[in-house]
Amino acid sequence: MIKAGIIGGAGYTAGELIRLLINHPQVELVFVNSTSNAGNKLTDVHGGLLGETDMLFTDQLPYNKIDVLFFCTAHGDTKKFLEANEIPSNLRLIDLSTDYRKESSEHSFVYGLPELNKNEIKKASRIANPGCFATAIQLALLPLAKAQLLNSEVHVNAITGSTGAGVKPGATSHFSWRENNISVYKAFEHQHLTEIKQSLLHLQHNFSEDINFIPVRGNFTRGIFASVYLNFEESVEYAEKLYLDYYKESPFVIVSDKNPDLKQVVNTNKCVLYLEKHGNKLLILSCIDNLVKGASGQAVHNMNLMFGLSEKEGLALKASAF
Repeated sequence: MIKAGIIGGAGYTAGELIRLLINHPQVELVFVNSTSNAGNKLTDVHGGLLGETDMLFTDQLPYNKIDVLFFCTAHGDTKKFLEANEIPSNLRLIDLSTDYRKESSEHSFVYGLPELNKNEIKKASRIANPGCFATAIQLALLPLAKAQLLNSEVHVNAITGSTGAGVKPGATSHFSWRENNISVYKAFEHQHLTEIKQSLLHLQHNFSEDINFIPVRGNFTRGIFASVYLNFEESVEYAEKLYLDYYKESPFVIVSDKNPDLKQVVNTNKCVLYLEKHGNKLLILSCIDNLVKGASGQAVHNMNLMFGLSEKEGLALKASAF
């Protein structure tokens, strides 16, 4: 059994990660660290776990009892934690924050997008889990980058559920504001653009075009639906072959022949892609659950790869379509 610990246990991604790990046949969840909730039941914070676990939050960090440590911390806090604490060299780390997604000679984290870096993840001891928007958009574009076909500006409109804003309530996540409402934020400047461009450059070294990304706050709780389009002179059949070939060894990416809807992926680790050709434009639709494929499910996928398990172990989840 893989013994796991979690730091930062009160947020949405932590709740999803706990759910996945306590139901994973090859994992024992040893502790969930949260200083503000120490001594409280996990179910006091994550009500959906009622009947699944009697575990309590702890303020202790028994590194010697675990094989892998997940960070569900606020952005910036993982780096602070690692600088302030001595971590055993044999302990594997998976960080769900933004802190180590940008490649640098100053750290040894591998960018944890399995559809791009599977072989590197298998050998890694430290993983930087990708962002949710970044996951959906990269999966829409990687096959084109591999084929050196990103030769125009890329346009992206992507709408996300309210859970993407985190568990702490704010002016734009409050139910009364979010219900029956949508809005644009961080247009052309979203922080996930850095990691998206970084990944595309690994496959198409000469890619220098703009990615025009318009993120939208949706009036629903879970999921990301991204509409991506760019110039493409080949046929849609040619594009479909590129995508099917690229993802033939990727168990969670489905290239659909039907226009998808968001409910097909909610509660799963799937990404559903769909292609259409309109004149000289290729439209790629990409759907994921922001908390699973865009966060905690991808973290478990990375753990499976690191420990030599089947990629789908613990992630055979049905979509919450109804």
